[in-house]
Amino acid sequence: MQAAPGRTPSIDAFTETLPTMTLALTIEILATLAGLIYIIFMIRENIICWPFGIIGSLLSVYLFLDARLYSESVLYVFYAVMGLWGWLRWHRREEQADNPVIRWALRAHLRSIAVAVLLAMGLGFTTSAFTDAQRPFFDATTTVFSFLATYLQIAKVLETWIYWFLINLATIWLYHDRDLDIYAVLIGIYSVLSVVGFVRWRQSYRAQSATA
Repeated sequence: MQAAPGRTPSIDAFTETLPTMTLALTIEILATLAGLIYIIFMIRENIICWPFGIIGSLLSVYLFLDARLYSESVLYVFYAVMGLWGWLRWHRREEQADNPVIRWALRAHLRSIAVAVLLAMGLGFTTSAFTDAQRPFFDATTTVFSFLATYLQIAKVLETWIYWFLINLATIWLYHDRDLDIYAVLIGIYSVLSVVGFVRWRQSYRAQSATA
């Protein structure tokens, strides 16, 4: 097919992909902003975090499908659903003035980690065998452990921030590898905020214990 006068095939290809690039970039920026607002309010134990988390998660699903990170897409659908549950649970507990930061015993963590490893292996094998997923086992591991960390966050378990710190460090490389550089920077910020969240929630836990 002959190119239009004054234009080259490479320019035509660039202009055809530009709207898609702009849409993906816009969605990535909006999802990033929603995610930052979510984590800041989560650290402050403010229930307003949940609607921002839901919005950011729904925007993210499109991006990860486009990047062929299918486990991550499943993860962000899960985030949206869990965000709704977290919103309702925190609202109910706050009405009862009973939404404290708690801690899990080591045995509970070890049991949860063992189950998460088995689930990650199963998900990795499934996506490797039946899809064109990129980095299926790495993606599956970060996905399953994020499921666990999200549950701990909703239940306000202090150690959730340790899980998130480790997951975020691993996820930075995964997102950079799939050219989701804005998300990689966001997750880097999340890693720092995970430390802040742990310190802030530990202060709340100690204050609650002293009051009790």
